Amino acid sequence: MAGATTAQRGNPGSARKGGGSGSSEPPEQPGSPGGSGPQGPGVRRLVRRLRHRGPVLLALLAAVLLAGGGSWVLYGSSWLRVEKVTTSGTLVLTPEQVLAAAAVPVGAPLVTVDTDEIADRVRSRLPRVDSVDVVRAWPHGIGLKVTERKPVLLIKKDAKFVEVDASGVRFDTAAKAPPGVPVLELSAAQSPSGRRFDEERLLHEAVGVAGDLPEAVAKETVQVRVGSYDSVVLELTRGRSVVWGSGEQGEAKGRALTALLKAAPKADHFDVSVPTAPAVSGS
Repeated sequence: MAGATTAQRGNPGSARKGGGSGSSEPPEQPGSPGGSGPQGPGVRRLVRRLRHRGPVLLALLAAVLLAGGGSWVLYGSSWLRVEKVTTSGTLVLTPEQVLAAAAVPVGAPLVTVDTDEIADRVRSRLPRVDSVDVVRAWPHGIGLKVTERKPVLLIKKDAKFVEVDASGVRFDTAAKAPPGVPVLELSAAQSPSGRRFDEERLLHEAVGVAGDLPEAVAKETVQVRVGSYDSVVLELTRGRSVVWGSGEQGEAKGRALTALLKAAPKADHFDVSVPTAPAVSGS
C-alpha cells in the first residue's frame, strides 16, 4: 500500500489511468525522437541545412581568409614595398634631377604610392618636363618615363636665351644657345598691324612657323625675323634668306622650301610666301 501511495503522489495522472498499479509509461526524455532536445526535429533540420550549405560557408570563410592575407601582403608585409626607382627618357635633364623632383617614398607599400601625385611633382618642379609616366614595377619598383620639352625657338634675354617649345611654353633659360634652334627677332613695333597683333600673338606665330619647319631646314635656320603678322623671314646658314610670309600653310611652305634647297643648293634667296608658286634667286 505504501508503494501505491508513492506512485500516486509522484504521478497522479498515471495513477488515474493505470488504476494505481505503478506501471504507467515514463515521460519522454529530451533525447527521444519526439522530444525537442538536441536530437529533436529542429536540430535535425539545422543539421541538414548545414550539410547542404557547408561548401558555401567554407568558400566564404576561405575568401575572408584570402582577403585578409592579401591585404596583409599588400599593406603590412615587407614583400611589396618600394625599394628601387628608375628613370628613362631624359635628354638635357639628369636622372638624379628627376629622382629628386619625384621624391618617391622608398620603403612605402607599393600599392599605396600615388602615381598621379608623383607625376605632378615632377612637372611642377621641372618645367622642362612635358609629361611623365609613373608606373609600378612589381614587386619592388617605380619607373619614371620622362618626355622633355624641345625648344623650337629662342628668345634672347640679356646674355641668355629663353627656350620656347612648339606650344609656346617658355620652359627654361640657357646661358648658351642650343645648336640647331633659331633665335627670334621681333621688330614689329612700327608695323601698321601692331595694334591688332601684339608681341605675344606674333611670338605664337613665330613659334608656329618654327614648328612647321622640316627637321633638315630647322637645323640650318639661324633666325626667325618677324616684322608683322604676314612678314616672317628666315635667316639660314651661309647668308641665305627665306621669305615665308604669314604663318599660314606652314606645312606646304616647308615642303616647297625643301624642294628649292635641293634644286638650287647655291641660291641665296628663296620665297615660299605663296607655296604653290615658290621662287628662288641668286643662284
